[in-house]
Amino acid sequence: WEGALFHFGRAAAASEEVEGRALIGTERLGELVSSWALNDAQTAYHGEGFERVYLHASLAVAYLALGELESVGVEVRLANRLLEVEEELYDERYAAGGFAHLVSALAYELSGELDQAYIDYERMVSKGLGTEIAGPALARISRELGRTEELQRWVQRFGEAPAHQPDAAIVVCLAGVGLGPHKVEASLALPTHDGVLTFASPAYLERPQSVGALRLRAVELGATVRTALVESVAEVARKNLEDRLLWTAGKSVARGILKRELTKQLEDEFGLGGRVAGDLFALLSERADLRAWQTLPDSWQAARMFVPPGIHTFELEALGGEARALGSVELEPGETLVILARSVGSRLHAYPIGGRPVSDVPGEGIGEGAALLDVP
Repeated sequence: WEGALFHFGRAAAASEEVEGRALIGTERLGELVSSWALNDAQTAYHGEGFERVYLHASLAVAYLALGELESVGVEVRLANRLLEVEEELYDERYAAGGFAHLVSALAYELSGELDQAYIDYERMVSKGLGTEIAGPALARISRELGRTEELQRWVQRFGEAPAHQPDAAIVVCLAGVGLGPHKVEASLALPTHDGVLTFASPAYLERPQSVGALRLRAVELGATVRTALVESVAEVARKNLEDRLLWTAGKSVARGILKRELTKQLEDEFGLGGRVAGDLFALLSERADLRAWQTLPDSWQAARMFVPPGIHTFELEALGGEARALGSVELEPGETLVILARSVGSRLHAYPIGGRPVSDVPGEGIGEGAALLDVP
């Protein structure tokens, strides 16, 4: 996890300038978005707005794994503010922020701040994100805090949450599923009597997904729960790019006109050779910026399960892909076990954090070497 913080920290440092502009206000961020060069790929890549949001959400997950709950809150607040700036800049409301809110809510629950967790779950519901997770959580917390009217409202909307023992242990799976879309170039070259007029802009192409969700199983109990969609990265990426297209297309048009004027000057000075050189320069230099965070998931998903305290064996399966035996773990009353999971294609990677490993063979228990979330 220290390695994750190091590499995510380097990425955050690389985008520090643009984040600083964003936090000052949308005007300063707009200046950066509208700046242009010979082609967009010549400038330093600071990440798209939604990528910077996910960067800080990922930092929050790493801090959660280390049990540094205050740092989780810092990163989530920054992610939420950066998302708000993007929405202000493009006058749009993205179906985003659900994953960061969920990580924040989980951290608050681990620290016993149920009223703060309630706020994050309520924000998820207001955005229509991860309601299968947030709705029952709101009903559960309302019951625990004695908020009768709110409890009735959430039960009426989402139904009664499955009953569980008051001292039940909690298992939460946070998962990145699949690979997000990648950028491709959409270009156009128009011959004119003054030279070639070129345009280029990026577009997102979604990848086929072999795994749609994960399934968590408590073996001895025979209980299973399937991950629910919390946030679609592919949808957020596509919508965010659509909102930027006017900026990118406008810059491409401006560059195309300037390059055509250059071609015209070269033709006047050097004849046909100058015209050919100018056209070649216009064709070769106008390229869309296809840089992107290539390993983002297609979606963020999550599941929650309540089990009696004691020893349990867990399995995690990527539906349409691999399954992983996670081993056995002993959980105390009210303790939380967090399973961080990532599926790429049919492959599944899982890392349980918390509890006490139970194994007849040393080193084969659940979560060996993992940080422990000891906060009740």
